[in-house]
Amino acid sequence: MADNSTTDAAAKSSRASGHPVPVREGEGGDHSLVDGKGTFFDGQPTVDGVGGMVMPALGFGTYKLTSTEARRMVAEAIDLGCRHIDTAQMYDNEDGVGLGMVDAGVDRDELFITTKIDNSNHDPADLVQSFDRSLVDLGTDYVDLLLIHWPVRWQIINATLAALVQVQASGRAHHIGVSNFTVDQLEQVKGLAPLDTLQVECHVYLQQHELRRWCNEHGWAFTAYTPLVRGAVFGDDTIRDIAAGHGATAGQVALAWLLAQPGVSAIPRTSNSEHLIDNWSARRLRLTDDELRRLDRLDRGDRQVDPEGAPWR
Repeated sequence: MADNSTTDAAAKSSRASGHPVPVREGEGGDHSLVDGKGTFFDGQPTVDGVGGMVMPALGFGTYKLTSTEARRMVAEAIDLGCRHIDTAQMYDNEDGVGLGMVDAGVDRDELFITTKIDNSNHDPADLVQSFDRSLVDLGTDYVDLLLIHWPVRWQIINATLAALVQVQASGRAHHIGVSNFTVDQLEQVKGLAPLDTLQVECHVYLQQHELRRWCNEHGWAFTAYTPLVRGAVFGDDTIRDIAAGHGATAGQVALAWLLAQPGVSAIPRTSNSEHLIDNWSARRLRLTDDELRRLDRLDRGDRQVDPEGAPWR
């Protein structure tokens, strides 16, 4: 890694002059390149993005995990075979995620790592500097996917996305995308950057038909967070009935429903080792067409993540 003071000084100068923010070149692995060369995660189910991105369909989320918890759970997830790890600057656990990667001892090229730019870092210079810190905390030269976490400071979205493109061009983020954007916002930004994916809340109670349709039509990958509805699926009679027929858990059924949708990946989060094993086993569960239709009927617009200022409010 280069001296951060050099980047900081350049960024401050760029902010004052209005010139593009300089970013360092990075090193990258082979698995997510456009030419398709690489390991592709030991044959795991994947979803693709229009820019050549290949993402494991079932990942591990780290929202609300402390750094200590993230270190332990990320290492356990990778040991199980999980290769898709999701974190964010906002989670304040990127250092723990990085240590978990080290503890697991898997080659970096075998992993797909996502992080997200915090709401306070949308200014181009702030974005670049904060991403520098993220890479240091994660202990890696690059991430596979870098997202804008929330569509805040919309008045500078063009500049924010331009900085995101610069980071991608440097090789330090193989692919870029957005999170928590509405369809109207996606329409506004789709031509501003080579975006590959959308990450939003999605589950059997909030099925996001319009957003999923938009992503499918534009070749974007779609990542579902909060896929287990913070545990609500475990008390659902329909889900439990379907689970009983497979000798599975309600959580596995809820995840299997998501993984059966075209172009959808899911990132369940847990701090419990047994739940982690259950979640990971969901990739083997195949639901019947009738079971999928029964789960389709559970949609009721039940949103778990709805902060003040969210774009859908």
